[in-house]
Amino acid sequence: MVVWEFQVKAGCEQQFIEAYGPQGAWAMLFRQSPGFMQVELKRSSSDALRFFTFDLWESSVAYESFCEKHSGAYEVLDRKLAGLMQWERRVGAFPRE
Repeated sequence: MVVWEFQVKAGCEQQFIEAYGPQGAWAMLFRQSPGFMQVELKRSSSDALRFFTFDLWESSVAYESFCEKHSGAYEVLDRKLAGLMQWERRVGAFPRE
């Protein structure tokens, strides 16, 4: 599982939810990999503009393989959606238990 944290710009919440949610652009890109399982999007209970994504992969090898094969498409989508956020950070990668 790979966890990301985002501070979304005010007024961009719905666009962000649509792009980063389970049916969004990121999930569609991730689905190109057979090792992708699902993405979960959660909104902070203390800050309506803070969100977290939980990208679930079969293994770290599956995630790394996706990153290698789709780095170009990943960068293009990342640049396209960057305007929706004030900042983002990768919290970390966690093994499946």
